[in-house]
Amino acid sequence: MRKLAAVLLLVPALALAEDSAPQLQEDPRKAKFDDVERGLFVGLEAGYLGMLDTPTADREKHPLAGESGGRAGGVLLGVTLGVDIGARLSVALVSQLGNERANANYGAFSLLSAGADLKWAFAGWRDRNDWQRFFLYVHGRAGYAKTFPEGLFGTSDIVLAGGPGIEYFTKLRHYSIGAAADLVYAKKAGALGFAVYPTVRYTF
Repeated sequence: MRKLAAVLLLVPALALAEDSAPQLQEDPRKAKFDDVERGLFVGLEAGYLGMLDTPTADREKHPLAGESGGRAGGVLLGVTLGVDIGARLSVALVSQLGNERANANYGAFSLLSAGADLKWAFAGWRDRNDWQRFFLYVHGRAGYAKTFPEGLFGTSDIVLAGGPGIEYFTKLRHYSIGAAADLVYAKKAGALGFAVYPTVRYTF
């Protein structure tokens, strides 16, 4: 009976002692934010788009262009708006503008497309703080395109593109930089090409 009474008296005393003990301070070195942000993002692309062939879609409308303008190349600009699905997968809406110049008779044309992009990072490496910052990825995209002037390279087309790339998430947290090399195919024109461009993105 005496042991039971002692135990009953000891339990409240231990509870009071725990309440009166000083609370441990939070480690000031503990990171308060993620070093790599994931979620909704916007991105910019700027590089080179080359077409290996430029067939003339409407010979009557463009008689001086000939059957083909041969190879063409020029500046490629793109904008993306997407979201990360975990650390390895992302989906995005993408719009691109390519300004191409072929031979002198064929002249120049523009290719404006809008569509979707799917990207998967198949390999990643961690830094000394155990954050995955550097990734290798593959991606594929498809879009509906309009070409100008109408009837030269075409009027409308479906453009498919995809290939490998690299991406590095900088220590500025919200920013990443990278580069991609794509194989490009204009389906209606039956023209094959390639694109090489650096990328930068901001994650909210």
